[in-house]
Amino acid sequence: MDLIPAPRSAARTGDTATFALGQGTVLVAGDGAEDVARWLRAELGAATGLPLAPGDPAAAEPAAEPAAGAAADVVRLDIDPGLTLAAAPAAPAGPEAYRLTVGPGGVRVTGGGPAGLFWGAQTLRQLLGPAAYRTAPLGERAWELPHCRVEDAPRFGWRGFMLDVCRHFLTKREVLRHLDLMAAHKLNVLHFHLTDDQGWRIEIKRHPKLTEDASWRPRTKVGHRASDVWDERPHGGFYTQDDIREIVAYAAARHITVVPEIDIPGHSQAAIHAYPWLGNTDVVDTEALGVWCEWGVSENVLAPTEEVLRFYEGVFEEVLDLFPATFVHVGGDECPKHQWKSSPAAQARIRELGLADEDELQSWFIRHFDRWLADRGRRLIGWDEILEGGLAEGATVSSWRGYAGGIAAARAGHDVVMCPEQQVYLNYRESGDPDEPIPIAQVRTLEDVYRFEPVPPQLQGDDAAAKHVIGTQANVWSEVLESPQRFDYQVYPRLAAFAEVAWSALPPSAERDFAGFAARMEEHYGRLDALGVDYRPPGGPRPWQRRPGVLGRPIEGPPPIV
Repeated sequence: MDLIPAPRSAARTGDTATFALGQGTVLVAGDGAEDVARWLRAELGAATGLPLAPGDPAAAEPAAEPAAGAAADVVRLDIDPGLTLAAAPAAPAGPEAYRLTVGPGGVRVTGGGPAGLFWGAQTLRQLLGPAAYRTAPLGERAWELPHCRVEDAPRFGWRGFMLDVCRHFLTKREVLRHLDLMAAHKLNVLHFHLTDDQGWRIEIKRHPKLTEDASWRPRTKVGHRASDVWDERPHGGFYTQDDIREIVAYAAARHITVVPEIDIPGHSQAAIHAYPWLGNTDVVDTEALGVWCEWGVSENVLAPTEEVLRFYEGVFEEVLDLFPATFVHVGGDECPKHQWKSSPAAQARIRELGLADEDELQSWFIRHFDRWLADRGRRLIGWDEILEGGLAEGATVSSWRGYAGGIAAARAGHDVVMCPEQQVYLNYRESGDPDEPIPIAQVRTLEDVYRFEPVPPQLQGDDAAAKHVIGTQANVWSEVLESPQRFDYQVYPRLAAFAEVAWSALPPSAERDFAGFAARMEEHYGRLDALGVDYRPPGGPRPWQRRPGVLGRPIEGPPPIV
């Protein structure tokens, strides 16, 4: 059973015995399981051509495990909040846990909650083979499941993937496709990077110029920022509020939470282009600023004024109406301080607020929105630069520059999502091969990602701090990802390795069975093929995946682990 991510336990209960789905197989949903039943019927029905007709729960009540004499030809879905697993029978395993059993009488999937049931249904789909991921039947075939028992629960509650749609825009359809791929890998948080210097991607009705003017740029750098090649076509796009509602609802049906990111006070040139008074008008002609066409970090940051705070409060009010997630990401990273240092207005603001320096001025921005969000029942999360100048009281940290920021935050009692660039930035190149397209930074192979450990040695043994590592996340930045195919190439198959790190109870990094994982991936490549993912093959890029002559920025040697 080549399952990815690897479950806590999985065993065949008959050497060769199988249960076959057929025209008469019924799909029975217990109380609360109806939504998962609809999803499973739609997905498997499309691939198999089988009706999987609804069954009567009362008439098709099998024993805890299907066996001889149980209701025949039934796939039953149930929710049991008291579900326990054999490895830890003393307490309920939690809402994301599940048990899947297959025997002569059929299939039973039991989840500790709706999410656990959904993850169990994903495992059921994997057991049917790659053809179960097609959108139409390939012809007559047997749909057989091995007699087995699978028990499973995730290691981390936050298993995230960050999608940057600012540098290169992805259509709503593509975002929905990525959500399906996340769900297939049991990832449950989409960090949606919606605003940056190079484009604003979310409709804000009270500030229409953010999408009228700031959602597109006149041209785009091709390759690394040192390249002198340009694509002279305008590039852009945005999601209407109804698009966002659809994305959030689609994700929720797959038990994925969408966490929006609205970047402040840096990475804001697109917003300043739309509303020039948001910038530091006493030191730069903000009327002349366009949406940034370069890569890197723009010097143009928000002005530290009450008017700017009110503007972004209005933005966040609309964001909160669209995203029910507890967490809201405010960026807080890579905020150059040069304009504030030379701005008389910013310096007067520092004195007025009794702050020591520009780092504390940035912290003032973040603290304001930490309180503002908390007053509305939400929690602020930001990149690890929000530690500089003092961490806001309720803030959670996305530790991206390495482990260090996360370690400091966890020891101070703040929650942390570990996403160090040296380990899980999937825009980094996967190989040193000269055919690798637009190579960026150090090599991070499939095995490197598989050996990533979210809880660093400094926190192991310190239970009080380690419990604040609420999860982990892989990030993909899209400066050199000009098409959906390029996104696929950079993300897969490495996101499959990351998903196993985030979900499974793996041994320490050096002891992990990468050879076993690679063997399981052979089956998984077939699933990705069926899903139409343009992933990087193990042997290197296919001819059409190469980008000869496009400038990258490879860095030799392993990345520093800090």
